[in-house]
Amino acid sequence: SWQHHEQQTTSWDHPKMTQLFQSMADLSHLRFSAYRTAMKSRRLQKALCLDLLELSIAQSVFDQHKLTHNGQLLEIPGIINCLCTIYRELQQVHPDLVNVPLCVDLCLNWLLKVYDRSVAGAAGVCNQRQLALLLHNSIQIPHQLGEAAAFGGRNMEPSVRSCFQNVS
Repeated sequence: SWQHHEQQTTSWDHPKMTQLFQSMADLSHLRFSAYRTAMKSRRLQKALCLDLLELSIAQSVFDQHKLTHNGQLLEIPGIINCLCTIYRELQQVHPDLVNVPLCVDLCLNWLLKVYDRSVAGAAGVCNQRQLALLLHNSIQIPHQLGEAAAFGGRNMEPSVRSCFQNVS
C-alpha cells in the first residue's frame, strides 16, 4: 500500500520522486528559508508539470468531476481519475512535455505524502484537535521539502494553545 494514514507514513516513493528530492540538495546554499522553500516548490511544480496547468483548466476538470464542493472526500481511485483528466488536457497542449502515466504517478505520490482527510468537522469548524491536524497537515509541504524548521517546526501545540487561549 502507498499510504498508511494512521501511522502517517508513506511506504513507497516513485524512483523519480526520490531522485527529485535528492536533487533539491543543491538548493541548500540559498540562505533564506522562504527563498529555499519557494525554489523547492517551483522545482516540484515543474517536475509534476503543474506549471503548465492554467486555473481555468483545473476549474473545468473539477467541475467535470463534480469536485466543486469543498466538503467532498475523494478516495484514491477518484484522485487518479481526476489527475488523468488533468494530465490528458495538459498533454493535448504540451504533447512533448507531458507523460500522462508518469505525471499521474508522481502527483499521486506527492499528494499521498501530504494528504490527510480528517481535518475539519462536519459543521465546517475546527476544534483544538482538528486545528492541530490542519496545522500538522499544512507543515507537511515544507517538511517534505526539508524546510519545516523555518516555519515553526512540527510541534503544533503552542500554536493551537495560543489560538484557543481566549476562547470560552
